[in-house]
Amino acid sequence: MLSVIVITKNEARDIARCLASVAWADEIIVLDSGSSDDTVAICQRFTQQVVVTDWPGFGRQKQRALDRARGDWVLSLDADEEVSPALKQEIQQAMLRTDVQGLELPRLSSYCGRQMRHGGWWPDPVLRLFRRDAGRFSDDVVHERVVVAGSIGRLREPLLHESYVDLDEVLSKVNSYSTLGAQQLFAQGRRSSLGLAIGKGIWTFLRTYVLRAGFLDGPQGLMLALSNAQTSYYKYLKLRDLYRTQATAKPAP
Repeated sequence: MLSVIVITKNEARDIARCLASVAWADEIIVLDSGSSDDTVAICQRFTQQVVVTDWPGFGRQKQRALDRARGDWVLSLDADEEVSPALKQEIQQAMLRTDVQGLELPRLSSYCGRQMRHGGWWPDPVLRLFRRDAGRFSDDVVHERVVVAGSIGRLREPLLHESYVDLDEVLSKVNSYSTLGAQQLFAQGRRSSLGLAIGKGIWTFLRTYVLRAGFLDGPQGLMLALSNAQTSYYKYLKLRDLYRTQATAKPAP
């Protein structure tokens, strides 16, 4: 038995395509954190297991969804991801295996209309298929991961990911991911400065565009390198500001 779990908030543009691609699963569980668009109504066309709840962060929200699953195997998807017919067949065959507790899927992501093959975006293996009793999600508020007790295998067919549709979405995610990343680093006791923020941004650009050959993806490769650099730069700049705010808020002795 396969359980598919998805978390959502204002995903009306993508969620129907995502859920339609896994309509063959034994159960689909959606946890929504207060969508103001038609996300919940769309999800209810595909499953009765749609729960509206608060937002504790990515890792904890996905763990909540996992706790509701009943299948022997669990497939975790993001709302902007899609399972192709070829991947469906490979997943169904993989669930017959007894030698692994989890399986990584190569993820093929698009950026402003182009499927990216370089810049660190391919094959981008993500652990998404696992035995329910062997896996848990980390508590990270962003960039959460599945932690599996046991051996890990890998599938060949890619998980399709409609990552960034246009520049408005790029800028929105630069802002949200840099904020969440700064909060996570702050919780870990990390510190930053303007110089460090600039250095991290430059290094991220060089790593994406040069070392990982992002230039081979044409204009979108350059755009991706720049947006990655912006995310890194603002993350460390916001981290610096978090410490400044904390210092200002402390009462004088």
